Amino acid sequence: MVGTTLGRYFAGRFVAASLGVFFGLFVLLVFVDYIDMLRRAGNLNVSALVLAQASFYRVPQLLERMMPFCILIGGMTCYLALSRSLELVVARAAGLSAWEFISPALWSAVALGIFASTVFNPVSAYMQERAKQMEAELFGDGSGSLQDANGFWINQITSEGQAIISAAQSQRQGALLTGLTVFRFEPNFQFKERIEAREATLQPGYWLFKGVRRYTLGELPVDQDSFRLPTTLTVAQIRNDFTVPESVSFWQLPDYIRSSESSGFATSGYRLQYYKLLAKPFLLAAMVMLAASVSLRFFRFGGVQKMVLSGVAAGFLLYILSKVTEDLSKAELMNPLAAAWLPVSVGGLAGFLALLYQEDG
Repeated sequence: MVGTTLGRYFAGRFVAASLGVFFGLFVLLVFVDYIDMLRRAGNLNVSALVLAQASFYRVPQLLERMMPFCILIGGMTCYLALSRSLELVVARAAGLSAWEFISPALWSAVALGIFASTVFNPVSAYMQERAKQMEAELFGDGSGSLQDANGFWINQITSEGQAIISAAQSQRQGALLTGLTVFRFEPNFQFKERIEAREATLQPGYWLFKGVRRYTLGELPVDQDSFRLPTTLTVAQIRNDFTVPESVSFWQLPDYIRSSESSGFATSGYRLQYYKLLAKPFLLAAMVMLAASVSLRFFRFGGVQKMVLSGVAAGFLLYILSKVTEDLSKAELMNPLAAAWLPVSVGGLAGFLALLYQEDG
């Protein structure tokens, strides 16, 4: 069925519907994000084209998370259109079962999932990093950032005392920090000074701050072009604290996992992201089965709105389940492998049983 003319036709209709939903959502998100960037830019002298470019770079990673819903909506749209045009009736009359005319969409979803994990994910990770860089250039200290509104914090203790470092944004997986505030304390924990800096990079044995202003009690602020703060932190430690697993590409994740393991850090976040990307082709196939289970009823029988709402509700419940398992895995209360594959198994089994009931009673 998959290689036949009819199979290629069904696969083409499904892929066209899914890509239509995907690009429609992409345009909508870019437009909404662009309006938000205009609001954040305020009175800054920034070109509208540059803001549009920053929005273009920010959206793919968000869109990657919504890809299962694009497949779900695309599948439902495809099968409802086929039902409305009575093409499903003709296929049924020709003796095709539901399993035969959803198999092209299943294989297409698996192919799209492989492409999403191996090609789209690295591209979106690069674009997200580029978006962070542009935001730092546009908004300076990163105070306008929504993504990193809570900032990043480091507490380090050396022979010179304690230093609490706050950064508004991190770039290049923590190698470059911007929008910094540092609170320094003496070894006896008495307050020493406050430092504000434009950016900082971690060098072997010290932090190199640039664009520095130092505040000390009873003295006027002192401006410095650069300032070195001794540290015992390493690049691996910083990367583990500042890197969001979603910002690491599929091909880099095994190296990150090995590096974190060899340094003795937790790897559950990286492992979960890696297993989720491996499971993505099967998750998209599960979405096709869910879409088919609520969309294969003949259009003239009515109840289309109910079927659409059922499909959307099933996708929403599956999203909640994936978030719960993800949070449990990050809290190290659930194995990352189980957290990644449980939503896939539940979605696929639910769609399979629903189709089995409708087809065979």
